[in-house]
Amino acid sequence: MSARRQTRLVAVEDRSDHVFDCIRGFLKLHRLSPDPAHYAFAHRVICDPNGALAQSVATLTEGGVRLTARDIKALGGEIGTFGVGDAAAADEPAHADTLVAQTQMQVEGFTDMVRRVRADTEDFGRDLAASADAMRAGAGADNVILLTGLMLNRVQAAEARLAAATSEADQLREKLEEARGDARRDPLTGLPNRRAFEEAFAERMQAGETLCLAVVDVDRFKRVNDQFGHSVGDRVLRAIADALTAACPDHFVGRYGGEEFIILFYGLDLPAARGMLEAARISVASKRYRLRESDAPLGSVTFSGGLTEAEPGEVQGAVFGRADKLLYAAKDGGRNRIYAA
Repeated sequence: MSARRQTRLVAVEDRSDHVFDCIRGFLKLHRLSPDPAHYAFAHRVICDPNGALAQSVATLTEGGVRLTARDIKALGGEIGTFGVGDAAAADEPAHADTLVAQTQMQVEGFTDMVRRVRADTEDFGRDLAASADAMRAGAGADNVILLTGLMLNRVQAAEARLAAATSEADQLREKLEEARGDARRDPLTGLPNRRAFEEAFAERMQAGETLCLAVVDVDRFKRVNDQFGHSVGDRVLRAIADALTAACPDHFVGRYGGEEFIILFYGLDLPAARGMLEAARISVASKRYRLRESDAPLGSVTFSGGLTEAEPGEVQGAVFGRADKLLYAAKDGGRNRIYAA
């Protein structure tokens, strides 16, 4: 083979390795299984980074958002057996079922291993007792030495199996922790979701902390979606999420659903919590947003909110209901305002 041809082959192999690595990273980032449909979709994105598909993916995933099953379908891809998971996507139960099945297999594997070790130990005990009887009858110690060597081999094999199973269990534990975190996080904004809020409220209330709860809603959000599209609406929601998080440090900021957010203030009375929330409202209302694609003005974005202080021992539903009523009073009062009581 000529040196030029060999160099060319090496270059092709290096490029193939690079493409494989990029596709593997893409699938891992969006939690897509490596089935042919997902591989083909990732290959189209990776191999044509300036193409329409890659640009659409970049827009949809801006800010660290993972692709959803709906996104892949809309972009012309197919959904694999274990696809990417939005918190509300239909493939999340499939991912959870997979982890449950893996856990069950892991438990069964440990059970089988213990049974084998116990059976080996019982067999060794019986054989050792028989050899001891033979020694008392005048037989040599060769059988005992042979049995001991066999048992040591079995113990070493069991230790190797146990080490492998322990490694698999550690990896499964990491997956379960990751799935647990995903179940409590909104995939669009990265904020904690409703389930995480309910857990945080119960934990803080049980600890006897002073709690104030705010429910906020983006004003006229449907008009944004209808006029500019859902991708722009998603960016607006992420901007609101970032503004609330920045304005309310060390407090719980979550997405309750749709264009509705929740803030759980820890250790603040009602006036202090209101001051913090008002600062967030003013910060958001003062900005003027523009469309990235055309630089056309989107205009101002505002939110309204209802804020209330929880009574000691009060249930979460009652506190939320009171804050929600204040929110709608703020909407009726003209929007872009906070009502507190």
